[in-house]
Amino acid sequence: MNTRKIILLLAACASAVAAPALAQQSAPAPLLPPAATVPAPATPAQDSGGLTGSVSDDNAWVDLGIDIPSFATPADVPTQASAGSTAQLGRAIAEVITADLKNNGLFKPIGPARLPTITMGDVTQPDFPGWSARGAQMLVHGSVRANDDGSLMVTCYLYDVKLNQQLTKAAWTFTAADWRRAAHKCSDVIYSRLSGESPFFDSRIAYIAETGPKNHRMKRLAIMDSDGANHRFITTGQAMALTPRFSPDYKKILYLSYLNGRPRLYIYDIASATQRLVAATGNPTFAPRWSPDGKWILYSMAIAGNTNIYRISAMGGTSQQLTDTPGINIGGSYSPDGKRIAFESDRSGSQQIYVMNADGSGQHRISFFGGKAATPEWSPRGDQIAFTRIGGGEFSIAVTDPNGSGARTLTHGWQDEAPTWAPNGRIIQFFRTEKGSGHSSLWQVDLTGRHERRLPTPVDGSDPSWGPIRQ
Repeated sequence: MNTRKIILLLAACASAVAAPALAQQSAPAPLLPPAATVPAPATPAQDSGGLTGSVSDDNAWVDLGIDIPSFATPADVPTQASAGSTAQLGRAIAEVITADLKNNGLFKPIGPARLPTITMGDVTQPDFPGWSARGAQMLVHGSVRANDDGSLMVTCYLYDVKLNQQLTKAAWTFTAADWRRAAHKCSDVIYSRLSGESPFFDSRIAYIAETGPKNHRMKRLAIMDSDGANHRFITTGQAMALTPRFSPDYKKILYLSYLNGRPRLYIYDIASATQRLVAATGNPTFAPRWSPDGKWILYSMAIAGNTNIYRISAMGGTSQQLTDTPGINIGGSYSPDGKRIAFESDRSGSQQIYVMNADGSGQHRISFFGGKAATPEWSPRGDQIAFTRIGGGEFSIAVTDPNGSGARTLTHGWQDEAPTWAPNGRIIQFFRTEKGSGHSSLWQVDLTGRHERRLPTPVDGSDPSWGPIRQ
């Protein structure tokens, strides 16, 4: 939950799928420099809050000339997939892969609308001279085959046109309803091979869908694919839903619900569409978070004017208090190994980032760069902590090393907050509130700060949570 909402809520409460079968070659070294290394531009980026850092220039990533024609099919037959027949699926899958790579900001692929079609024979034996003449450097070929049981088998190949060489290949079997996952899996294979980074396209995002006037907002829990497709609402809006988080195994969503001013922590089971109560705290409650092993839940609760962080078993039971200081302690986020927790606290006089051991010991401040810092979220890779930086009249998304060094601002959108990491720890999702209209939307930014993208949602969106990569 963002800082403004926490303060308002405190005041108000005080007064009253099928798994894919994957076969992939082990990949050699990436062809592009890894995104983990952020090259410095000619002049460093600076902001008024004391944060300094570097962002890469656009030439740090090479346009490889990736051509992605429609995937071939041995026979154009009807399927139960929403995209239509196997030939239609072949084009649709290529279009999704093109959009994935383009929207990522690192590549400039050419999709099937501008390319010739290929045959099944071309899939494994490309016409390298022909593609080279078109200016292609990298080539994605694939096929779609309908199985007797109604499932789909999708293959994906990545070729280096100049070297006349296959770089990697993979194959999956999905239900017809999950055809988009095959496209995202292929995107992941290409992205990982060319960048050397872990995949992230085949993942999902939970967020809070907001509708209605500002003084009477309906807030529903919703989920969708990483590109905004397959969107659906989970809750009805009868009770206010806040701060969703996917479980580490992707089977459940933890969220906070307020009905008639009474806070409750729920775990929603995605497969059965049922939920169970974890805790009815009886006091203003905020920011529930899973532990990496899924056994524990962190949350913050306000009692007698002070807000502290607690830990409770995911099965419910008695809570353990981890912080005990005057003021507000909120937003615990576990490190990937589960040994440490990042959180925000105003014990020093303003909101800042602190880190403690998982048992509550060793609490210490790590943010000393000026301004305020809120909503820390530990990267899945463990190397950075994203947070909301407050200063200079705006809310921005920023990152810092876990020891507080190397802090830098990534966005300047007036009111950007509540960061959540992609599964590969190299892209950050957040929500942006427009100045004047008050409308909120979901955005993504990479660690260079140079590539921003708005994610389409049918209504206003806030409090996003990016889940792990799907298996």
